[in-house]
This record gives sequence, structure tokens and C-alpha cells, in this order.
Amino acid sequence: ESERRGETFVTRKITRGIANVALGLEKCIYMGNLDALRDWGHAKDYVRMQWMMLQQREAEDFVIATGKQYSVRDFITWSAAELGIELEFSGRGVDEIGTVVSVDQTRAPEINIGDVIIRVDPRYFRPAEVDTLLGDPSKAREKLGWVPTISAREMCAEMVANDLLEA
Repeated sequence: ESERRGETFVTRKITRGIANVALGLEKCIYMGNLDALRDWGHAKDYVRMQWMMLQQREAEDFVIATGKQYSVRDFITWSAAELGIELEFSGRGVDEIGTVVSVDQTRAPEINIGDVIIRVDPRYFRPAEVDTLLGDPSKAREKLGWVPTISAREMCAEMVANDLLEA
């Protein structure tokens, strides 16, 4: 993941959407499964690992992953927090919403307390949804000494900053 990720991928949909909502370009972001768990890592870390793999005398398979898992809801919460927005989630399933409970209007001038800026829309549920994706990078850590250096939260902050500038 990075700010170069395509806009149809969930991470960019979230960071771009939050930036647009903060500036009044959109009213609400419509999402699918907020409970889906993903192992998100930064492209810079993954490319560094690919380079390390290519330096080996013998070719081997390695899993490129962080070994840490977060929900789509977590990523939304982090993205909002980057712009001074605190959300409260309520409801379940297709009735779940994300409501603004506090906002720094110097950073998100078009948002008010009580605004519903996240809604679940069944159109965004995947027919073959994988609820949980988690990689085990232990072989890369042990054999190559590779560990990710950019956290998912730091990656999210970078993506939000970029999408805010674009908005």
C-alpha cells in the first residue's frame, strides 16, 4: 500500500474519501465489510524485501507481509483521526454507520459533530469475500533480517496527507 495505490482499492478509497469529506467534496463514504481484516504493509518495505530476496545466492520463496492485522474499520478510524475527526460506529451489518463525535474544524472545515460520514452499502460486499488475510513473514525475518519499518498507521497518515493535497 502507498499513496500510489489505485483509487478502487479499499485503503485509497478510505483515505481519498475522508479527505474529500473533510473538504466538502463528498458527504459520505459508502463501504462494504467493515469487519474484514487485512495485513497491510507499505510498498517501500515490500520493495526493500524484494531486493533482499534477490541478493540471495539461492532462490527461495518468502512471504512478504507484516504479520499484523487490522480491520477496515480501524483504517477508517485512523484516516479520520489524521484530519482531527473522531468517529463513533453504531448499528450492525448494513445498518452500521460512522458518526462524527468530535472534529477539529481547522483540519476538516466542512464536517460537523453529528454528521454521518460512513455508511455500509451491500453493493460493496464481495461475493467471495475473504474475511481475514494475514501473512507470516517469520522466514524473511529469520533468513534475511527483514522487518517492516513503516507501521500501518504511519502508512495511513502518509496516504491521507497525499489525498488531502490532491483534494
